[in-house]
Amino acid sequence: MTRNSEESHFLHYNMKSIAPTVDKGEGIYLYDTNGKRYIDGSSGPLVCNIGHGVKEIGEAYAAQAEKVAYVFRSHFTSEPVENLATLISKMAPDGLDKVFFVSSGSEGTEMAAKIAHQYYLELGQERKELVISRWLSYHGITMGALSMSGHLARRKNFVSSLLPYPKIYAPNCYHCPENSEYPACNISCAHRLKETIQLVGADYISAFIAEPIVGAAGGALTPPPEYYKIIREICDEFDILFIADEVMTGFGRTGTNFAMEHWDVTPDMIVFAKGASAGYYPIGGVIISEKIYKVLRDGKKGIFAPGHTFSGTPMAGAVGVKVIEYMDQHDLVGNVKQLSTYLMDQLKTLYKHPIVGDVRGKGFLLGIEFVKDRETREPFNYKESGKVAGLIAKKAFEKGLILYPGGGTVDGHLGDHILVAPPFVIKKEEIDEMISILDQAIGEVAKDL
Repeated sequence: MTRNSEESHFLHYNMKSIAPTVDKGEGIYLYDTNGKRYIDGSSGPLVCNIGHGVKEIGEAYAAQAEKVAYVFRSHFTSEPVENLATLISKMAPDGLDKVFFVSSGSEGTEMAAKIAHQYYLELGQERKELVISRWLSYHGITMGALSMSGHLARRKNFVSSLLPYPKIYAPNCYHCPENSEYPACNISCAHRLKETIQLVGADYISAFIAEPIVGAAGGALTPPPEYYKIIREICDEFDILFIADEVMTGFGRTGTNFAMEHWDVTPDMIVFAKGASAGYYPIGGVIISEKIYKVLRDGKKGIFAPGHTFSGTPMAGAVGVKVIEYMDQHDLVGNVKQLSTYLMDQLKTLYKHPIVGDVRGKGFLLGIEFVKDRETREPFNYKESGKVAGLIAKKAFEKGLILYPGGGTVDGHLGDHILVAPPFVIKKEEIDEMISILDQAIGEVAKDL
């Protein structure tokens, strides 16, 4: 069924060109109402980790809905939400074992910032409320989350309304902000955190927030091995909390439960969403350290009272528990580990196209950056920037492959990338099919350019 914008009463993403109507999903595939099949090569926006149409999740959903779907958390707790919190705490790094639930990643990052502020309020340090973040980052679309985000295209219409959070450059070894190269750079992008803390004043800063691997804003930018150890040391030196935004990377996306495990660094808080429910229910949350929990518990009232209506409902608990159980039963994180090298190797075959500049990432969070000149790493110009990735994604979509395009990869203005992030249930032959379509799409766009 095809609708136009005048017939639909739904406010669509693109108000001039309505997307096809989806009919059903199965595994890595989606089908529209005309019967066309699409490979979900980005798991939606990196959400559908366990694939589409998993009947066990629907059964758990229905069973809980018949029993009790909703209670407010100040009135009751429930077995499903208690069980989900326990499972998540077991997945998290040691020392992170208290979980607060929300409904989205944007709510989660805002909640982490509020928790950091409340932590220092309880310690009598009222001025510690600023959060340092990074340029080329995306922490959510609500005003507080957008204030932390360093994605210029998403910020530009709201700058006057955003909070004045300080920012440092993200680690971008392909376009080093320090005009250096690893390892001669001495990881100066990490040491900029210390410089910024000293300039602003540690007495005013509560936390530093970072995506372990920069997703939407950076096309799977992955830092050098030493980066997060330096960040952790700086945060400890100046008594600042470290928040890992694992909304994209959490729940197995990079081949570990949480991506910070790759660097053997434990943050003070982890924000999660997306993969926590694999798209079957809106679930997000924050995992906090025992250190933070004790301060909040022993504070003036011992009450943690953010007023999220849908925080930690029985329905969220039931769906979240079943998703984790399904992942464990089918060893889906193991499948990511097993096939991630193969997926990366297949993507690297696309270097045969001159516009493919860099292929990067970990696990099933991989990115391709497109450039005008591979030798100089020159991005496409302002008129073309962001549109090249969009053209490739559009061409791939027409051929039955869904990708996640982005722009501003270099400096917030220039740069093109796509994310390739399939569901964890993908098989080798399905990877081959996906790469074949992507190869065709890049080739046709490159020829047009």
